[in-house]
Amino acid sequence: MASTIPDPQPGVSADDSEEPPSSERAVRVEAHGIDHIPDRERHGHPRQLFSVWAAANVTFLALVTGGSLILMGLTLGQALAAIVIGNLFWLLTGLLAISGPSAGTPSEVITRAMYGVLGNRVNNAIVGWLISVCYFAINLAAAASAAFALVEMTGITANTFVKVVVVIVVASLTLTIGVYGHGLIMKLYLPITLALSAVFAVVAVAVFQHADFGYAPAEKLTGTPLWATLIGGVALMAAAPLSYTTSADFSRYLPRTTSPKAVLGWTALGGFLPSVFVCTLGALAATAVDMTDPQAGLRKLLPGWFGPVLLLALVLGTIAINALTSYSAGLALQAVGVSIRRSRSVIVDGVVAVALTLYGLFTAGFLDTVNSMLEVTVAIVGPAMAVYATDIILRRNRYDGRALMDESPQGPYWFTGGFNPAGTVALVCGVAVAALCVNNVYTGPIATALGGIDLALPAGLVVSALLYAVLARGLRKQTATS
Repeated sequence: MASTIPDPQPGVSADDSEEPPSSERAVRVEAHGIDHIPDRERHGHPRQLFSVWAAANVTFLALVTGGSLILMGLTLGQALAAIVIGNLFWLLTGLLAISGPSAGTPSEVITRAMYGVLGNRVNNAIVGWLISVCYFAINLAAAASAAFALVEMTGITANTFVKVVVVIVVASLTLTIGVYGHGLIMKLYLPITLALSAVFAVVAVAVFQHADFGYAPAEKLTGTPLWATLIGGVALMAAAPLSYTTSADFSRYLPRTTSPKAVLGWTALGGFLPSVFVCTLGALAATAVDMTDPQAGLRKLLPGWFGPVLLLALVLGTIAINALTSYSAGLALQAVGVSIRRSRSVIVDGVVAVALTLYGLFTAGFLDTVNSMLEVTVAIVGPAMAVYATDIILRRNRYDGRALMDESPQGPYWFTGGFNPAGTVALVCGVAVAALCVNNVYTGPIATALGGIDLALPAGLVVSALLYAVLARGLRKQTATS
């Protein structure tokens, strides 16, 4: 079942290598969707990626997940270990980002090389669109809950009508960034990063003053329950970086000659450092106050005047992360085959996410919904990221963006009936094995046999990567002779 995949090296004409004047790069509604970005429109520096990912990871959700590790019964030391290990998966997010400058297309198109034209539509419908919209809804619920508290501080009762209005307003601000697209993201996210860093520096001082650095639960976990909780905690932390199988969306405008190491490094650092910092604050806060209600708990540690500032920062941070999510979800909808402009596809995604958010806020427990959603999605996004990363390594990050745009049966990425057997089999088998290992909303047979230990994350990653490496051996033969 070997896959013979072309590895062309497209030439770069003198016209394509010209960078447009800065006036042509003024912020406006982005014209490009999933189409190839010609070299003459490439610009920017990889260091700009740091602020993009940093702004998107100083969020209320990170505080919630960090605090939840303590609520799960871990000691502070164990929680911090889970935070660091789980966030190391930002290296994979960085690795995927290097394919953007190489191909000049978003991740949603690059993955045609792994799954074929039609197989990639299925991949984008689930991994690209559905999961992105679900994350949008979860983050929007987090932002809304902070905004509700802010509204209450003004003396307005946050009844059902007010809550619906707040959700719509926050979603509208988020979608505005997503609609304008790449240019606005690059301009806004550095000042957003600086503003959020200043706010969370104040939070850090207050949390450090009250935290119990020797914290341990009254009844320490041991044996199988301890390992099950630790591995679950790592999966919870890893869910954020693993959800960004679309990191090339934000690097594809960089020049083709951009250093892959720089793209990987700035992307990974932009995700890792703020995620570890904010998740750690959540864990430390949980040693001093009850984080089952994170907003109320944090306000006990902070001066009264700072409460509204923190809530505004939480809303701003969540808008930043959701703008990226809505942007990628819009591209995914196009890649599924829906004939719609990118700006309009973002709005469609927003409408669906708002509906899911309102359902989640009024019918389900927020914290339980967050944990269940994040832990279960690693069974899908983990294998998807493993296939993508393995393809980059086997192909030595050589992608022909123009060829990837060819969706015809005669095109180089049609494979067999529109599906690449290597990627399809690797992904399906990885997800199937991960599903057998899940211990969350249900318990798989492998998790049962292991006493409740959930190995969905490592099992899915390893199985998908190894299977793809074996089945796509044609890639290695080809790159060896190029």
